[in-house]
Amino acid sequence: MPILQPKLEIPLSTRELPAPIMFRSAYVPAAGLYPEHQHAWGEFVYAFSGVMEVKVAGHHYLAPPQYGIWLPPDVEHVGLNRYEAHHCSLYLSPAACAALPRQPCALTVSPLVRALLEHLQQMGAHHPGNAAQERLLQVLVDQLVNAPSAGSYLPTSDDPQLGAVLRMLEKQPGDNRSLPELAQAAHTTERTLMRRCQRDLGMSLADWRQRLRVVKAMPLLEAGQTVETIALDLGYGSASSFITMFKRLVGATPDEFRKGAAGRSVQPQL
Repeated sequence: MPILQPKLEIPLSTRELPAPIMFRSAYVPAAGLYPEHQHAWGEFVYAFSGVMEVKVAGHHYLAPPQYGIWLPPDVEHVGLNRYEAHHCSLYLSPAACAALPRQPCALTVSPLVRALLEHLQQMGAHHPGNAAQERLLQVLVDQLVNAPSAGSYLPTSDDPQLGAVLRMLEKQPGDNRSLPELAQAAHTTERTLMRRCQRDLGMSLADWRQRLRVVKAMPLLEAGQTVETIALDLGYGSASSFITMFKRLVGATPDEFRKGAAGRSVQPQL
């Protein structure tokens, strides 16, 4: 992982949370990095805009706006964003984490969870909070307990050959080389590459490449680039083919996603 700048100040450097459940939100610049750290409480990270990434023990968790990243207590992690992002964190005391996953993962964000997070952000949630705010925070935790776990939306691999292919595609998401051509570039066979994709990614390379293109497209759409330009940069022969792929995975067209309308409340297909 490249070292990104600027380094961001790690919030809440205290040893204990001031309250059992806390909420905070922040705008972070492009190429921002939270250095490796850990804390005694759990944390749910969600990006209102942009894409947040978290690296945990060699695993790379990435969350577009349909997902949030869950980090149990005492997990060393690095947080980063490659583009400007507006994100929030929900901090939970160890007791409040009891019903949540024991391993880091991406959690599907329902329309209700997103609405609660947006409401908390708009009202400037802080602690000590009032009773109404505390009830909202508890409802949010209850919803996260029941949220489907998605692992990582865009998983990675430590395998030398497959990892090399994934890095090539991340650097050039518009690369349209076929599976045999990519296997040859990585000095392996097509069959071996297919097996390692299923083993490490849980999906085909074609499906992974489409997810990568969705993730790459999101900040470009938010930045105002045209759908036609994005489609061309991501290797599509026409805007219509890109729109079809994007809507199938995200549940909304690129323009709907850009406007923050239906696209933010519909979950992509896993």
